[in-house]
Amino acid sequence: MEAGTGRRGSCETARMDPLTPLEAVRVTSGPFHDLGGRFMASRSTFGRGAEWGWPPGLSFYVAGRGGVLGDVDGAVVAAAFGWFNPAVVRSNWEAGIAVAGARGAARRYNEAAALWGRDRLTTMDGIDRLAELAERLVAAADATARPLFAGWRAEPRVEDGPGHAGQIIHVLREWRGANHLIATTAVGLSPLEAILARDGEGQARTCGWEEPFPDCSALRGARGEAEAMTDRLCAPAFEQGLTGLERAELAALASAAHAAVTGGRGA
Repeated sequence: MEAGTGRRGSCETARMDPLTPLEAVRVTSGPFHDLGGRFMASRSTFGRGAEWGWPPGLSFYVAGRGGVLGDVDGAVVAAAFGWFNPAVVRSNWEAGIAVAGARGAARRYNEAAALWGRDRLTTMDGIDRLAELAERLVAAADATARPLFAGWRAEPRVEDGPGHAGQIIHVLREWRGANHLIATTAVGLSPLEAILARDGEGQARTCGWEEPFPDCSALRGARGEAEAMTDRLCAPAFEQGLTGLERAELAALASAAHAAVTGGRGA
């Protein structure tokens, strides 16, 4: 397309200051995390799962997201997810793979990500450039001890910009999430403790944990340490995959994508 239509255009890097890898991590993590979460929690995503035959509840989410791990026991999926009550993951995994198998569920979840992007990012300027830079970032990332990220990075992407962006946003969220699970484990927090130390009991219930909940207020310092470690784990990919100006460009595009989806509300 011609410049100015926004589909293949990019932000004006000449007016940008380059970002260091750690600066780029810190300004992009919020928008990409929120966008990926919005895809996974979207009524349209759950609705598509229902249309494709998955029963109500979390079966499409668990089988679709975890399906890249292949034909494994539910305990393996629970270990990769990290934050959820393992019993909830196992039951929804078994219900979910009964529909189309693990790989079939993953293919449908990948399709749902593309459809989500087409629903919400079609009019965004620079969407093709966002997908291009994000692909270079994930290609430079270390997948060691990050099985969900490795699985999703290997999945095929569609060719159109909005659909491609929807898929790569999901991959980026899996990357940050895997790094964060490594970091919280490294500082000595269990998944439930990590949730309670920052997000509280409501999020713990969402992840299937049951009361009574321990008081984890004293662990907030460790949670902050884990957040800082997560940033450091993400930084090498920004250093190796993008130049300083490209990091700034991706940051601007991430902000624009978030504004397009949320109407300008903060991450």
